[in-house]
Amino acid sequence: MLSVEKLTKVYRTGDKALTDVSFEVPKGQVVGLIGPSGAGKSTLIRCVNRLVEPTEGTVRLNDLDVTRLRSGELRRARRRIGMIFQEYALVERLTVMENVLSGRLGYVPFWRSFTRRFPGEDIAKAFRLLDRVGLSAHADKRADALSGGQRQRVGIARALEQDPELLLIDEPTASLDPKTSRQIMRLIVEICRERGLPAIINIHDVVLAQQFADRIIGLQAGRVVFDGGPAMLTEEALTRIYGEEDWTAMQQSAAEDEAAEAEERAEAKKMMRAL
Repeated sequence: MLSVEKLTKVYRTGDKALTDVSFEVPKGQVVGLIGPSGAGKSTLIRCVNRLVEPTEGTVRLNDLDVTRLRSGELRRARRRIGMIFQEYALVERLTVMENVLSGRLGYVPFWRSFTRRFPGEDIAKAFRLLDRVGLSAHADKRADALSGGQRQRVGIARALEQDPELLLIDEPTASLDPKTSRQIMRLIVEICRERGLPAIINIHDVVLAQQFADRIIGLQAGRVVFDGGPAMLTEEALTRIYGEEDWTAMQQSAAEDEAAEAEERAEAKKMMRAL
């Protein structure tokens, strides 16, 4: 379980990015973190794994107080936190398999990582993960030969290669088309449920968050102004987070896209059965 208590971040300029943010994420729960640009979403995720140092407050992951760790301890603790990035953060000249295996860099000796000689069990696990994310046929391709959706799947597999206890996911669909975005979100949620992984997804797409997250946390100017289930995210709540907008029209359009995709999946299943 992840526990965040009274987390505050004040930059040297005096700007306050987060103010008294508190919440818990139990095992297996997927949290959608929403809010306007500048609300503190990315800062919050980076404070959890201390890529950004919080000014006050505590972050606990199961038995570990992350906020009290020193450099060596922090490096070891980060192995327990998988990070999936908006821009994929792959090494493009390396193969898909090599990028996935980079998730083990915190566990293997330097000489193994430098020569890319990973233990057999790590390689076998990477193959299983590539199969799970639908990329087993692409293991030997260079990362720069993949589509955006495929790259994001590599990023997911790499994070899982760490054996994480928590996933932090920063805008996983920002560079993807609507259909691929839903596929990636569906994959993330399925994996979290299979493995009992808690996850926080920083996401701009409100409708995607409502469709796939178990819970929504809304930030406004660094403060939590909403925390509840997707069904509780009413127009009034959305207006409190973002301001005035035609939320009904946006949700209707997304529902139509989802229905069309569901119909495509049903047709594909029929064709497979016919074969």
